[in-house]
Amino acid sequence: MKLKLYTLIFGLMAVFACNDGIKELPYLGNKVVENGKEIYHKVGQFNHYNQDSILMTNQDLADYIYVADFFFTSCPSICPKVAKEMLKIHDALKDDPQVKVVSFTIDPVRDTPAKLKLYGDNLGIDHNKWIFLTGDKDATLDLASTYFVAALEDADAPGGFDHSGKIVLVDKEGHVRSFSEGTDPTTTPKLIEDIKKLSASYKTSQ
Repeated sequence: MKLKLYTLIFGLMAVFACNDGIKELPYLGNKVVENGKEIYHKVGQFNHYNQDSILMTNQDLADYIYVADFFFTSCPSICPKVAKEMLKIHDALKDDPQVKVVSFTIDPVRDTPAKLKLYGDNLGIDHNKWIFLTGDKDATLDLASTYFVAALEDADAPGGFDHSGKIVLVDKEGHVRSFSEGTDPTTTPKLIEDIKKLSASYKTSQ
């Protein structure tokens, strides 16, 4: 039910964005109040270790736009499909220094930094471009919801976790600006174009 609800919410946001007729990428999610001011929704704060065992926070990504997904390396269901789409994005934006690819594991017990490094090696990625992050399980599951990704521990689900395969585009200020369905390859080209559009908007504003 939770996964279906997130799908519905994202679907409605996509419809509203299209109906707005706005040329720039929309800001997804409801506005929130921060320090007494109304601002667009932002992703949550994280303190996670990357595949090189270096502690990273949101501040380490403040100079980049990035796409994010939530996965686990032993996932027997949707993760291999989503990884293929993330790899397409990684390859398509490999020459844009403003863009990062970020994957949060929801299974930190098994997904140690060393295991994440090996997983990335097997994908043939640039580890400076694609960052894998592992941290507290409960904090990561809560974090996923701020990216509008449904993720929960479920003993009856394949691999012990139930989660959606959305790939989410985040701007330098932490706002969600676009997304694709990682299990649907036909949605990836549009996200790649959105990434390029967002990256270009920062270049023109400099």
